[in-house]
This record gives sequence, C-alpha cells and structure tokens, in this order.
Amino acid sequence: MFRKYPFVLICVYCMSCNDMMNVTLVDFYTDDTFWNTSSQAIEAINACYRALNESDLHGSGGDAIFNYENLTPNSFHKDNSLNARDFARGVQTGTTLGMNWNTWRGCYRGIGRCNNVIDRVPNIEMDANLRNRIVAEAKFLRAYYYWKMNVVFNGVPLVLEGATQENVDRLGQLPRSTYEQVKTQIIKDLDEAAPALEIRYAAAQDGRATRGAAYALKARVLLQSYDYAGTIAACEALFALNRYALYPNYNGIFRQANIGNSEVIFEVRWRYPDVSHSYDIYHGQYQIQVPVQGLIDAYQMIDGKSIHESIYTPNPADPSENRDPRLTQTVAWLGKPWRGRTAVFSDFHQSGYTFVKYTEYTATTTGTLTGSNNPYIELRYADVLLMYAEALNELSADGSVVDDKAYKAVNDVRGRESVNMPPLPEGLTKEEMRAAIRLERRIEMAGEGDYFYAIRRWRTIETEMNADVYAGVFPPTAVNGQVLESRKFNKDRDYFWPIPYTQIDLNPNLVQNPNY
Repeated sequence: MFRKYPFVLICVYCMSCNDMMNVTLVDFYTDDTFWNTSSQAIEAINACYRALNESDLHGSGGDAIFNYENLTPNSFHKDNSLNARDFARGVQTGTTLGMNWNTWRGCYRGIGRCNNVIDRVPNIEMDANLRNRIVAEAKFLRAYYYWKMNVVFNGVPLVLEGATQENVDRLGQLPRSTYEQVKTQIIKDLDEAAPALEIRYAAAQDGRATRGAAYALKARVLLQSYDYAGTIAACEALFALNRYALYPNYNGIFRQANIGNSEVIFEVRWRYPDVSHSYDIYHGQYQIQVPVQGLIDAYQMIDGKSIHESIYTPNPADPSENRDPRLTQTVAWLGKPWRGRTAVFSDFHQSGYTFVKYTEYTATTTGTLTGSNNPYIELRYADVLLMYAEALNELSADGSVVDDKAYKAVNDVRGRESVNMPPLPEGLTKEEMRAAIRLERRIEMAGEGDYFYAIRRWRTIETEMNADVYAGVFPPTAVNGQVLESRKFNKDRDYFWPIPYTQIDLNPNLVQNPNY
C-alpha cells in the first residue's frame, strides 16, 4: 500500500514535552531541503501512518493493542505485560509506566509527524488535489491519535504545530488542555479532513484514510461524549456514501485473504516482510489475550435467548453447540480441532480458550506462523451500525418503544450470512433495547479491544471490573473453573490513567490525574 519510508527528517514527538519534541536530523535531509516535492510529501504522510505500526500502538506481538481487551471482563493474560494486570487489578499508581506510557509516547510520535505535514505540505508546489488530500489524511490521523489519548487521560497537551529548533522548548512546556478542548480539536480536524478525503481509493492506495473513516471516527468520538444527535448525523453521513456493507463471513473479516473487504472502514496496514507483526504467535502460542468464562457465557443460544432462558442447554465440552455462530468464529477451546490436531491443555493453558480473530491459525494449520501481513481493523461497518442504534435508543423517551431504525441496525448485524441469529423481539422498551445493544456490541466486537471503551462510556465498568474472572470448566485440567484474577476498579480514580510521571518531571505544567 504505502511506499517504504526512507528515514529522512520528520521532526517527531518521540516522548512528550521536552523529550517529545526532539528533532533528529538523519541522512542528508534538512527542513530546507526535504519539504520541496510531491514525492517527499507522500513520504511524510506515509510516516504518519507508519507510527501506527510501532510497538507502542499496534506493532510487534500486539501487546499494546490487545491488552485493551484484558482490561475488560472478556479476557485475561497471565503476564503483566505493559503493567496491564496492574491496571486490571486496580493497583496502578502514579509511577506506573505501561499501557499509559506506550499510549502517550506512541500517539505523540504520530501527532508530531502529522503536525509537520499539516504545516509544511501546503507550501509545496504540487498537484492541488493531492496536496489537499495529504493534509486531510494527516488531520484524520492527528484526530485519531488525540482521541486515543483523550479517552484514557481526560485531556492532554494540545500541540498543533510542527516542532522546530526555535519552538521545541515552548511546545515542551504546554499545560494539559481539557477533555472538551481536545475533543473540539478532534472534531474540527475530522470536519476539515472529510471533504478532501477520497470515498474509495484505487488498489495501489487502498488502506489510506477515507471520507467514511472520518465520519466513523467522528461518530465514535461523539458517542463517547454522549452527543447522540451528532453521532446519528455522522453515521448517516457514512451511510449516504453507499460505500460499506457487512461482510458475509464473520471470521473472514479478519483474514489476510480478505484485506480491505466491504466491512472495513479503516485498518492499520502492514508491508510484509519489511513491516510486519507477530499476532499469530501471540494468539496461537503466547496467548496475549485469552477469553474467560464470563465472555463465553454471554453468547446467546441459537434461539436468541440467554443460556439461562433458552430451551437449549449449553454443552461445556462443546460451547458452540446450539450457540450463536460467532462464538466458534471468535474462540477456540480445549478439545476443538486446532492446528492439525485436537487442542490440549498445553495449547490453551491459561483459561482453556483462545481468540481466533487476528490470526491465520485454523483447525488445519500446521507448523508455526511468524511474521504476518494481517491488518488490524480500527473501524468497521458493524461498529457504526451499533453506534447508530445506541445513539437512536438513548434519544428515545424512557419506557418508550424503540425507533425502527435502531432495530434494523442491530438485526442487520445479527443477521449476516454466517451468523443468522434471530432478530430482536419486537416491542422492546428503551431499557430493554439498551441491554440488547450492549450485549450485541460485546459479542460482535469481542477480542477487538472495543469493550474497553464501551464499559467506560456506559459507566458499567464500576461493576464489571470489580469482580473475579474465571477459566473455563474443562475437567480434569488445571484450568477447571479456577479464578484467574480478582479485578478492582476505583470509580473515583480509575476512569483515567496516570499521566506518565516521567513527563511531569520534564514539564512542571502538567498536572497528574486525581487520586494518583
């Protein structure tokens, strides 16, 4: 997709504050000689995307991105990678450096590159449409990076200009902007970007930010801020493009063979073997995130009823029996065919389960898969449909029957060809539909990190992350129903992560989040 980026001058925010603004001169380019041609503009915007591939965000084995699911009641990982278990157990402190530090560093790295493109590319003599599109792509990516930080830190320093030798000290001493100030800038960037972004790219450019991606990210930002009318408008703007559709094969959405399928709105692309990841190894062998029994129990039976209400009885030995087909397309378990044989305890030794999204391992795969080109999907059409349904429902009067458009959105997700679950019962009240939408999101997006943001938005994290998580019931193995972890969540502190203390040391204008 993207040309391989030669390591020329791109003034990046490598850390944050004083450190974040470091300007590194590499090779023979300087500010005066680099920002002159259209090819250099393309190389610069490619570097903005390339920040997504770094291990701080989506790269390497996926610790940073997949640990978000481990901060929910859906999954677990036995190692304290990036101190994720500390966050899950509520024992993080003001000096904890892990998920918070990676997010801060990785996002500011991308923001620094985006700012340089936004500042300098408009001065390059080149095709006007291409120039405008490149700047729009940088604004989309800057909005994405700021959104990712704003949710977890509740406001960060808002840096909107490229770093130079003259301004680096000033930029490194900026105070935190508020959540609302950062959100306002995110929406401004997305609104300015959308008209200049392509609706669809030619194959050689596929994977870049599109107009639909700007609308989808805007909907996500507004929904997280409880702006339901704005969310609906952003979703409907995306629908009007007639660009996206649910992909028939649910598991196929995440397969290399289907890169850029009809459901994908924005994804993090790779260029194997130059730039790749190890998601296969981490899912299939190291199991960086493993489903827990609570997630398995949340899947409905084939009649659309819970395991407690259905006429069907769950089969612990084969959880897929008479179950929502998304279960077997999302999870593998002990006793199931796996990599050319039947899965045994050594395969799924943490909980008895593993996720099969974002890996090419299947029941028949043999050998070990190393580097992969499989994208990480950040925005997809089913997510937009569920955002739309949630916003419509929340605008309904309490106790009222729900808007038909909300029903259709959820039923479309449930009814894709490889799932074909029954539609929701008619006549649901707002409260009943809210529960149905929340369950649908948990199941549809399981293993994708989305639930981390959802339970914060719903304020249910106070309950869901104050509970034990359990392994599957697989006698006589060692995982047989045992408590894997006791989670704790302090509602007066844990909605937001600690600002990395190393950055507060560098910039005294930063203020730590409360109760750290």
